[in-house]
Amino acid sequence: MNNAHLEIAIDIAQESGAHLAERFAAGVYAEAKGRFDIITDADHAVEHIILRRLRAECPSHTIVAEESGESAGTSSTYRWYVDPLDGTKNFARGYPAFSVSLALERDGELVVGVVFDPLRRELFAGERGSGSSCNGRPMRVSATGRLDQCLMATGFPSATRHSCSDLRLLTDLSLSTQGLRRTGSSALDLAYVAAARLDAFWDIGLKPWDVAAGALLVSEAGGCCTDLRGGRMMLGGTEFLADNGAVHDQLVRKFGEMLDLASQVTP
Repeated sequence: MNNAHLEIAIDIAQESGAHLAERFAAGVYAEAKGRFDIITDADHAVEHIILRRLRAECPSHTIVAEESGESAGTSSTYRWYVDPLDGTKNFARGYPAFSVSLALERDGELVVGVVFDPLRRELFAGERGSGSSCNGRPMRVSATGRLDQCLMATGFPSATRHSCSDLRLLTDLSLSTQGLRRTGSSALDLAYVAAARLDAFWDIGLKPWDVAAGALLVSEAGGCCTDLRGGRMMLGGTEFLADNGAVHDQLVRKFGEMLDLASQVTP
């Protein structure tokens, strides 16, 4: 793997994050994006910065971005996943939890992942086979091996992503762990799993740009990424689970039981 791609992602994320921080401090204009979602002028502006930089640095690469969709390059080898502002609703309301997320896939395998929190100035970066770090310090997932000692995160059910939500799963995990958290930015949640601030994260209905960078960070920090039943993680799949590996089998067993139960009562 050419380390230049990681350096490009880091530089772009930091430039984009600085722009977000400036706009956040100045005040935010938001508009509706469907019934429940919103988009801000910052989403458009930062995505424009990222696309311009990537097209200049890696002109042959395909780019998949949240707002503009996919723009195919001349090479079928490399594909970037871009989320210019993960945590748009937080950003629009002045809630200080959002990030820039970039990931690079080579021949179907994630090889670079960068998540930047511009307010805390935390840069989470990872490269396939070389580990992951926060501001240059190596990260390692937690060693927690018991669910009752776990702190977990998820995206609570939303109308846009959960056509049939089962709140019993949230209740069960709330009562059987140290608690659940929701930052509103899946990229930050995954970075926190990699940094051992959280032990696990799961969600349903996420897009590839939501999880690509974070999944690489978790994997390179020694963690595990699968679907909720322990199957292979698929970008764009309907289910996603990332954890420290030590509690993976317990979580997969619990998710499987709850999913089976939900399927029995769903008409």
